[in-house]
Amino acid sequence: MEIKTISILGCGWFGLPFAKALLAKGYRVKGSTTSMDKLEQLKAEGIEPYQINLNEDADLPASFFETDVLFVNVPPRAKAENAQNYAQKLTKIANAALGKTSQLVFISSTGVFEDGNFEVDENTLPNPTNDAGRALLEAEKLWENYPQFSTTIMRFAGLIGPGRNLAKFFAGRADVSNGKAPINLITLDDCIGLCLRLLATEQFSEIYHGVAPHHPTRAAFYTQLCDVSGMEKPLFKDELLDWKQINSVNVSDKLGYNFEVQNWFKWMETLSFNPSWGSG
Repeated sequence: MEIKTISILGCGWFGLPFAKALLAKGYRVKGSTTSMDKLEQLKAEGIEPYQINLNEDADLPASFFETDVLFVNVPPRAKAENAQNYAQKLTKIANAALGKTSQLVFISSTGVFEDGNFEVDENTLPNPTNDAGRALLEAEKLWENYPQFSTTIMRFAGLIGPGRNLAKFFAGRADVSNGKAPINLITLDDCIGLCLRLLATEQFSEIYHGVAPHHPTRAAFYTQLCDVSGMEKPLFKDELLDWKQINSVNVSDKLGYNFEVQNWFKWMETLSFNPSWGSG
């Protein structure tokens, strides 16, 4: 198929930079926001702006869903939304998109996996043990009720990048638990690169894990990240409690995508030249 138009439901930390990257490659982009104030920003960037608030009863704009590929980028609100409420939102999206597009990409999270003291990949069946994980897994399964869509599940790991410097959550802390557990993270650049590669290859209808292939320990990674961010180093306990390591086989085998981050410590060397990166 020839992909010309992309709709992104949710132009936030990932969605807006992704939209800009799509525009740079010549795609027509429709983007949604819940904020009236942000509509002008989207328009100024060259994005066709839509105000869509899934918490309201208003009908969703039909023209937004008339697209070649629809990216659904609306995660459940932490501690404020159970699996049923989240599924209701997604059902509303699905019904609005029926007959208007056939390709759908659902942005999910590797949080669907429990800390089972194991390595997992796209072939592993999740068994979430917390509310957020259960809500996400139910959301992934919901699309199975809509065979009208060719649905791709894109599970991002922990997000890090401009405005998301995770060092601030650990700086100066003592006795931080689980120092030997592996990290599972992805940068904004790789989130965008992965989705651009998906569009270029058209390898839809799969599950993909967006996670850098390097998994140093929490202690090693966050101690170094605090250091390059100019923050006080934390002190981790030398222990391994519940953990998981998220791997990907489909990203390399089906997309042929190489993550920009192959080594987190080399990546952090670039941050030392741009200390303002960690201001958010």
